[in-house]
Amino acid sequence: MEKKSLWARIKRSLGPGFITGAADDDPSGIATYSQTGAMFGFGQLWVVPLTYPFMTAVQEMCGRIGMVTGRGLAGVIKQRYSKIVLAVSVTLLLIANTINIGADLGAMAASVQLIIPLPFTFLLVVMTAVTLALEIFVPYPTYSKVLKYLTFSLLAYIVTAFVVHLDWLAVAYATVHPHVEFSRSYLLNIAAFLGTTISPYLFFWQADEEVEEEIMHGQLAEAGKGTPKIRESDVTQMRVDTAMGMLFSQVITFFIIITVASTLGGSLTQIETAADAAQALRPFAGDFAFLLFTLGIVGTGLLAVPVLAGSAGYAVAEAMGWKAGLGKKFGQAYGFYGVIAVATIVGLFVNFSSIGSMTMLYYAAMLNGLLAPPLMILLLLISNNKKIMGSHTNSWISNLFGITITAVMSVVALALLWTMVH
Repeated sequence: MEKKSLWARIKRSLGPGFITGAADDDPSGIATYSQTGAMFGFGQLWVVPLTYPFMTAVQEMCGRIGMVTGRGLAGVIKQRYSKIVLAVSVTLLLIANTINIGADLGAMAASVQLIIPLPFTFLLVVMTAVTLALEIFVPYPTYSKVLKYLTFSLLAYIVTAFVVHLDWLAVAYATVHPHVEFSRSYLLNIAAFLGTTISPYLFFWQADEEVEEEIMHGQLAEAGKGTPKIRESDVTQMRVDTAMGMLFSQVITFFIIITVASTLGGSLTQIETAADAAQALRPFAGDFAFLLFTLGIVGTGLLAVPVLAGSAGYAVAEAMGWKAGLGKKFGQAYGFYGVIAVATIVGLFVNFSSIGSMTMLYYAAMLNGLLAPPLMILLLLISNNKKIMGSHTNSWISNLFGITITAVMSVVALALLWTMVH
């Protein structure tokens, strides 16, 4: 009985923050992290633990804003800031998410094709239909559980790392000893890494999902209607959930990098998709590692694509004043679900463009990198505003980490722009 109650408490503590963290390791992220290991070996491994406290602080602010205000980020921005700020934020988010959705759907279809030799287009359509059906037709309480269990598909990357031969001493050294190169490729990859890890779609998603949780538990009647009834214990649980989610995200990132670095490090200069990484692992690590890596791509894609499309749906619907929420049926929020459908379907057609997969990922990372700093400034302003947050404003630690990573991401965004014009 004690074991059951402990497991029940663990499951209850895994909410929007944990799902958000897992969704951070989407197929496009897997491709970026695989590229990191293939090109630089263990050389950028030190970035993984360094980013953990910063991404946790940022996501905790998002979750707290959603909990306290009963609104998503777009709803708060609309209420407190100009229409131009709102329009620019939502438009860039929609573009970046659509590109990311396309890259993820393509990676999922290509990965399944490695196991089941069916036409790519057929598999792409199936993947698109499955992810749309999850969001539109599955009730939120069930849907959130589906997402929660899909997060465990990422454990495949931990298992894979122990299947291949690893020099753990070299791994430990690279983790605590930063190696920096001032080359274009090194800096561009750092920019893509940060843009993939600290992404605006995660900001919007977690804030909105905290509101969904409040509605599901009877603390709020509807998003943007009234003040949520929250307790200090609710905020504490959200913080634990977020910290666990971000830790899970970074642990998976760590294992993806070391797996690819130990097998492909220095042997490849370009990985186009996550499926390419899985295929390249096969001759080095064997069929079992290849299969695990491949299945992980599909599982995390089924988790991440709905998160990407859902965050776009929330942002546009709140900006337009439409009813929004995965807890609502299609007929109650057709505008919200319409955005989800359009973003996903346009993402599907992105796969038929002449732009290469990795180029698309870098474009998405660039947009995320450009959008993140101004959004993070808004997050800091909102989460420090007593009129909005009441007694739940930022602590000095939240501000320290939030301001630091905002400054770093701003420099990265400028560096990324510089590389694009030179």
